[in-house]
Amino acid sequence: MQFQISSELIDKIKFLVAEGNNEELLLHLEDVHHADIAEIITELSLEEATYVVKLLDSQKTAEALMELEEGVRERILETLSAKEIAEELEEMDTDDAADIISELSPERQQNVIAELVDEEHADNIVELLRYDEDSAGGLMAKELVKVNENWSVTGCMKEMREQAENVTRVHSIYVVDDKQKLKGRLSLKDLLTAPSHANISDVYIPQVDFVNVHTEGDEVARIMQKYDLEAIPVVDEMGRLVGRITIDDIVDFIKEEAEKDYQMASGISESVEADDSLLRLTRARLPWLVLGLFGGLGSVYIMKGFEEALEQFPVLFFFTPLIAAMAGNVGVQSSAIIVQGLANDNLRGSLLQRLIKEVGLSLINGISLGVLVILFGLLVGQDQMVSFTIAASLLSVIIVAALVGTFVPIILNKQGIDPAIATGPFITTSNDIFGIFLFFYISKLMLGF
Repeated sequence: MQFQISSELIDKIKFLVAEGNNEELLLHLEDVHHADIAEIITELSLEEATYVVKLLDSQKTAEALMELEEGVRERILETLSAKEIAEELEEMDTDDAADIISELSPERQQNVIAELVDEEHADNIVELLRYDEDSAGGLMAKELVKVNENWSVTGCMKEMREQAENVTRVHSIYVVDDKQKLKGRLSLKDLLTAPSHANISDVYIPQVDFVNVHTEGDEVARIMQKYDLEAIPVVDEMGRLVGRITIDDIVDFIKEEAEKDYQMASGISESVEADDSLLRLTRARLPWLVLGLFGGLGSVYIMKGFEEALEQFPVLFFFTPLIAAMAGNVGVQSSAIIVQGLANDNLRGSLLQRLIKEVGLSLINGISLGVLVILFGLLVGQDQMVSFTIAASLLSVIIVAALVGTFVPIILNKQGIDPAIATGPFITTSNDIFGIFLFFYISKLMLGF
């Protein structure tokens, strides 16, 4: 039966913490999965969460800490001493430990590293901190199983048993030469069926996908997705095997990138969480709101320039929100598809082909919506010329908005700027301005004011 976290359980844990009843508290949490421990900690106050973390075994709380939201984890770590944090890091894989260390101030980082008992573990963490967090070097873990191509099958089995003690999951066995350069991978089936006197060089598979420590995380994700890899080895500039990236690490990376892109597309300029400080939330949201404000003011001045038209045809005023909304919606739809294609690296064809396709699609959509506008005008007894004017404006606005939504992300991507920025207020605001201008300009031409 799946473990359920109820309000009664949370209240019970809060009570046991308040009473200091460690024995019963440990009994309640003894067999609870670390992911459930993390969920329980999230429901507790900072003082209660810290109490539970200090009480439980570091092996369980180390895994639970990695499941917590970054903001919650940071607040708990602030309450722990350097020695207590080091005890948690000793139980983590090097990539997770490096992620935790990177969230600390430089001074605390040095203090925590100095408290690590396992010097090799400490050296590996320090090495990972040197790489960009979104590169293969920043994503990899040092724990892996590797064998020398010159070893015998019998000797290999003994070495593998010793190495596997420090590896949570053995996805692959990698083969290196005497200089630690990656040569290939080893199939467990071939290893088990090979004669005991055979050398690894006789049975290993030389074809192996790998990435460099400086390979971008997006490219690592693309390679692992394309070839259905559960893990991928990482080599340094000299081709030496230095680590591996597992599927759970890359899934976490993809999730974080998706959250960043979603926030950027929503007009939030930096990664934030709901419980972040008021200042940080304001700093993340205000810049795009300012852009939207100036865009709105621009639209006001465009309408002001056509004041005479509004006096002669006041009905145009009531259709202004419709034109602006359609422009924004079409632009966001087009840009979202392009951004998704760029992210998945499946955007094919020339710009000319893309242009023809978008214009064709816009014509179909624009004509369809224009017909509906004309039918609406007939139903409400609206002047037919006004209806045709609105339909023509809508068609023009849809074409322009689709082109802007298509090509702005492509241009941004070519300039090395995250194209996700194009799916939010940037596109909406720019298309609002273009849409209102086109609406009144076409109205002027067709209605003759």
